[in-house]
Amino acid sequence: VDWSNMQPRIMLEDQNDVIDKHTQSGLDLLERYIKFVKERTEIEQSYAKQLRSLTKKYSKRGNKEEQDCKFSNHASFQEILNELNDYAGQREIIAENMSAKIYEKLTKDLQDFKQERKTHLADAKKAQQNLESSFKHLESIKKRFAKEWAEADKATQQAERTESDNNATKPEVDKAKNHALARTRTAEECRNSYAAELQKYNKEQKHFYYSEIPQIFNKLQDMDERRIRQLAEGYCLFSHIEKNVLPIISRCLEGIAAAGTKIDEKKDSKLLIDQHRSGFERPADVEFEDYSQGVKPANPDSGLNPLKVHKRKNKTFRLVPSQEDFSHLPPEQRKKKLQAKIEDIGKELTKEQDQSEALDKMRGVYEQNPQMGDPSSLEPQITQTSQNIGRLRGELTKYETWLSEAVGGEDSSYNTNNNTQMNSINLSLLSSSISAHQNSSSNIYSEFDDEFEDIESPVGQCTALYTFAGNSEGTISITEGEQLSIMEEDKGDGWTRVLRASGEEGYIPTSYVRLTP
Repeated sequence: VDWSNMQPRIMLEDQNDVIDKHTQSGLDLLERYIKFVKERTEIEQSYAKQLRSLTKKYSKRGNKEEQDCKFSNHASFQEILNELNDYAGQREIIAENMSAKIYEKLTKDLQDFKQERKTHLADAKKAQQNLESSFKHLESIKKRFAKEWAEADKATQQAERTESDNNATKPEVDKAKNHALARTRTAEECRNSYAAELQKYNKEQKHFYYSEIPQIFNKLQDMDERRIRQLAEGYCLFSHIEKNVLPIISRCLEGIAAAGTKIDEKKDSKLLIDQHRSGFERPADVEFEDYSQGVKPANPDSGLNPLKVHKRKNKTFRLVPSQEDFSHLPPEQRKKKLQAKIEDIGKELTKEQDQSEALDKMRGVYEQNPQMGDPSSLEPQITQTSQNIGRLRGELTKYETWLSEAVGGEDSSYNTNNNTQMNSINLSLLSSSISAHQNSSSNIYSEFDDEFEDIESPVGQCTALYTFAGNSEGTISITEGEQLSIMEEDKGDGWTRVLRASGEEGYIPTSYVRLTP
């Protein structure tokens, strides 16, 4: 199949229009599909965002709600919310992959196709213009040849008439002959020039129709076929991207169903009884008091004995770690928070520096012109501004250090806080004393020397259920069946920090791994 075969000479312009419209229609379809994928991606992102907001809205919070989670029906609802949160994560993965693998790629391809099409059509137009210009030049030479040949014929006839005229003198006859000869020579030169130009034009025309235009049409054909192939791959990816996460989505839905089967109403009832059993004896029967026999003194051991309710005030102590360095956030969110904080401090520092420069200039003006003001009156403001600049520079250095740690790799304070939170949870589950909790968490408030490095140990092991390509910053790639060390458990956002055997560390979706006993 070759587009150059559809190009008769007499219909070249029509075929150009056909190819022009066809290739433009193909690019329009590609652009429509790109917009379609973009809107689908936005729908997936909005859907995932709404699901995460929904799970966050109905998640248990507070000590009372944590106490309720001991009941299977409460705990199952929390598991359903966790599974739905993981489900939302899969919708986000669909949106990210569609955006990166279809939308962004086809957008770039579309721009390349447009530029390539423009170049080929411009080449075809230029070749046609060159051929038309050559044909016009040939026509002008042809007209000149016809004109010169007519003049030569006319001069020859005039010379013959002059020669046959008996009254004509010999100089007049010679002049007429010479003129006719000159005209004939000029006509011959025009004839030769016309013949050469005609041969040149026929050669150019043959090259145009048999080589140049077919090559351009074949290039346009190749471009259009590549555009069709890219579009076909985009169609397939639209399906494959969602099919790739269906196993995990199915696991999430199975987890939701499993949470419902875990509910044990008898166990919940027994747990409620065990938690709130009073230990008091049931009250005895009220004795009959016969007032007809006289009033008897009330027996303190008989009669209605109201239950004595002992009220005890429980105070719950909770240690709240410092979150100034945003170490409680995931890596990406933490870096954004630190960058925003650095930007705010930078703006405030620039403002203070501008104010300091203005005060220095004003003091210089006062020193040169005492009548305008007292320079010493500006000293308190200058001192305060200098102190503010020093304070802001210190904060800027501090946050830049935290940011370099977050960008560069493992953050010791981040790991310390996470380990402390895990220890706090374990201690609370074991009903340990508050003092032990404080001892285990006291490292949050300690100040460490710069030379001290916190060596973090894994909190567990897991096995990768699926292959995950970590394309986002802060994530890593894993392969199915790979053994991983858990450095930080899921904090409710659907991500777990793991360490590979190669030493690479980062975040992966929690639903992609299974805990190893």
